[in-house]
Amino acid sequence: MSKIALFGANGTIGGRVLDEALERGHEVTAVVRDPAKITKSHPKLAVTTGDVLDPAAVAAAAEGQDVLISAVGGGDGPGHLATIKPSAESLVAGLRKLGSEAPRLIAVGGAGSLRTPDGKQVWDADGLPEFLLQIMHAHGDALDYFRTVTDVRWTSLSPAALIEPGTRTGSYRTATDDLVAAADGTSRISTEDYAVALLDEIEQPRHIGERFTVGY
Repeated sequence: MSKIALFGANGTIGGRVLDEALERGHEVTAVVRDPAKITKSHPKLAVTTGDVLDPAAVAAAAEGQDVLISAVGGGDGPGHLATIKPSAESLVAGLRKLGSEAPRLIAVGGAGSLRTPDGKQVWDADGLPEFLLQIMHAHGDALDYFRTVTDVRWTSLSPAALIEPGTRTGSYRTATDDLVAAADGTSRISTEDYAVALLDEIEQPRHIGERFTVGY
């Protein structure tokens, strides 16, 4: 079993990742700004305070862990700076402080930069609202940054075009930079099965140093 530090454990995706990790018997430290927001109690769950935008806090949370997961949310909408790329930079800076003892990093990514069957990218679709485009491009900028990093073991996991709470089936398909879509063209994944894919990647690493994506 792995020792996991998890930023964003109180979010929609992070909460499912937390549940899946604990169900599998991993030891999880939830790193949040407000520990009172974590109401779950579990013998293998610890809660600590930390800010993903502070490299020193990242290093403190990551020390002694096997894996560091970032499930931090996707920006603050119009008029606010997205936090995604700064988070990526802070995570890497914090892990660099630990040198060869740094754990592996897995970051929740976005679907916007994935290729669609027509050769475009998801964010090229007509009619997308501006706030969503901002989030998509922030994820793209973070991925571009991760791809310059060679001294930290990172993985970025992009969801399908639609990710929302649903059923845990335990089934999914993966790709690297191409959108995973069904025969009818729809691309979706439940947050529960996204968490399954993320924990599977922890237990059986296949995508260190790259982005991969998951969908039905």
